[in-house]
Amino acid sequence: MPELEWKAPAVADLMAIADYISDDNPDAALALVEEIQGKVAQLPAHPKRCRPGRVEGTRELVVRPNYIVVYTETAAAVTVLRVLHAAQMWP
Repeated sequence: MPELEWKAPAVADLMAIADYISDDNPDAALALVEEIQGKVAQLPAHPKRCRPGRVEGTRELVVRPNYIVVYTETAAAVTVLRVLHAAQMWP
């Protein structure tokens, strides 16, 4: 099974999302972070289950309608590149 890697921008994205939400609702922020981490943790077992990404060579895991995890997958690793709010996906 491939390893799971988080790139620094993805970790920063996740922390920024948590910080933003926690200003109004710390419990909701923690629940979202745990949901994202839980779903990402399943990717090495099923890396192709998510839709092809908008950028060639990537895939997108829709955690909730507004939160998307962008990743790449090889035989050796699933690499989380970004964790984005859906509004960040469009120019």
